[in-house]
Amino acid sequence: MQFITLVKFRRKPTKEEVEGAPKRVEAAGVKVLSAYWCLGRFDAVVISEAPNVEAVMKGFSANLDFSTSETVVAIPRAVALKLAGY
Repeated sequence: MQFITLVKFRRKPTKEEVEGAPKRVEAAGVKVLSAYWCLGRFDAVVISEAPNVEAVMKGFSANLDFSTSETVVAIPRAVALKLAGY
């Protein structure tokens, strides 16, 4: 399963928190495919892959001390079109 996570910093993260965040997420069984820092409403976007939503929840919860996040399931367009009957 693939996921898109929108991250908002609660405060400016320390250098150690920035460097350790992907490691904490991956320790829960989540593979970070790409990550971007953003301007605007969210501070970062993370594209990831995991076996289930529980792993994603556990992984991103490891960074709650300095960030909040909102995660959505990403379904490839071709799969979504087939499921929708197109």
